[in-house]
This record gives sequence, structure tokens and C-alpha cells, in this order.
Amino acid sequence: MIVNFDPVAFTLFGWSVHWYGLMYVMAFLSAWWLARLQTNRHYKDWDNNQIEDLLFYGGLGVILGGRVGYVLFYSFSDFISNPLMLFQVWQGGMSFHGGLLGVMLAMVLFNRKYKKGYFNILDFGAPLIPLGLGFGRIGNFINGELWGKPTDLPWGMIFPAADKLPRHPNPLYEAFLEGLVLFILLWWFSSKPRARMATIALFFIGYGVFRFIIEFVRVPDAHIGYLAWDWLTMGQLLTLPLIIFGLVLAWLVHKNTKSA
Repeated sequence: MIVNFDPVAFTLFGWSVHWYGLMYVMAFLSAWWLARLQTNRHYKDWDNNQIEDLLFYGGLGVILGGRVGYVLFYSFSDFISNPLMLFQVWQGGMSFHGGLLGVMLAMVLFNRKYKKGYFNILDFGAPLIPLGLGFGRIGNFINGELWGKPTDLPWGMIFPAADKLPRHPNPLYEAFLEGLVLFILLWWFSSKPRARMATIALFFIGYGVFRFIIEFVRVPDAHIGYLAWDWLTMGQLLTLPLIIFGLVLAWLVHKNTKSA
């Protein structure tokens, strides 16, 4: 298969609507739908206004944090030479890790307004995230970017922007593991009442492990390359703290549950 899709889904009143932008819309719609379902499970004290505010704060965190994170983690030299590139979002460039930090900071503001408890909010929101990540990776796939290393496996795909070699369809791996599989795991885990911090801990560990593994077959950004040992990528380096933080939270949950 040759990954050579038209990134423009359709044109409306002279404006080009890109598939990648539609994937963001799908991500927020799925988060809204799942949040409504959450209120019928163990969060009956949440109302529609709070859900809408949660998505508003979260959306700002994703967009602002994702862009700032990309500039700081992946394109800092370009930012130094041209600070205005921070605002040139139409040229692409978003970072999951930056977006996650942005959301976590935004939830501090949300908690100040509604007083629900910071980690209670993170536990509520954790199952809402993976499907959005999956949609985002599908957008990357349609754009023909973030390709993997060459492979002779039967599902190898050609990314014309790279070369004519069959490569690992890395965005599809991430859409499957970080999107679908992680969603199923978190939705199942949170179907029963869990200790505070347990669900968000599982999200950090699950995403971190999946992302770390997939990075082994992903080609790193050309202007960064490998950071060490001819295999450590920036994505893996940024993911390690997530795994460690998740393990610390899981240990605290176990400790608190044991002493209760």
C-alpha cells in the first residue's frame, strides 16, 4: 500500500477542510460523549455545564500545551531564530507530551472553579483521552507522516515523503495501541469504583509503555535523530517520566489501600 492520501477532506465556501483538523473534531466529540457516559457510572455529581467546561479547559490545554511542547522539545533552535513560529500552527507541529502537560495545568484551574479534587478530575478524564489520541494518529497516517523503519513484513507500507521502501505504518500502531487498546483497558478498569489516582496511574503507565515500545520502529525526527545508543528517541526520553510517575501513583494507591 502506498500512503498517498489527499490531506484535504473537502472544500467549504472556498476554505479547505483537512482530515487532520476533522480528527481533532472527532477527538473532542468522542471525549464529550464518553464524559456523558461517565456521569452515569460513578460520577453522578457531574452536570452538563461541568463537562462542557472540562472539555473547554482540556481543549485549551491540548492546543496551547501541544504547540508549546513541540517548539520546546522538537524545534527549539527554529524558535530561537524565529520566535513567531510558535504561532504558525498552520505549518504543523504538536507534541503529545506538551499537550498532556497543558491539560494537567488546565485541570488545576478547573479544580479551583469546581473543587472536585485534582486527582478525582484526572481519574474522570483519563478514559476520555485514548480515543482522541487514536483519531490524531489516523490524521498523521492520512498526512503520510511519522513513518516507521523499513520492514519486509507483509503489512509494510510505502510513505512517498520518505522513500520507496516498505515501512512500518507507525501511526496505525499508535492508533491501535495508544488509542483503541488503551481505551478498552481504561474503560474496563474504571467500570468499577477504584481508589483515587488508580485510573490516571494506569493511563500514564499504559500510554508510556505502548509509546516507548512503538518508538523502536519509528524513525526519529531528522533534525534530532537518536539521542543515545543509536535507539533512544526524544519520544522515549519524554515518555520515561510518565511511566515513572504512573508507577509512583500506583505505589501510593497500593500503600493507601493497604493501610486503610
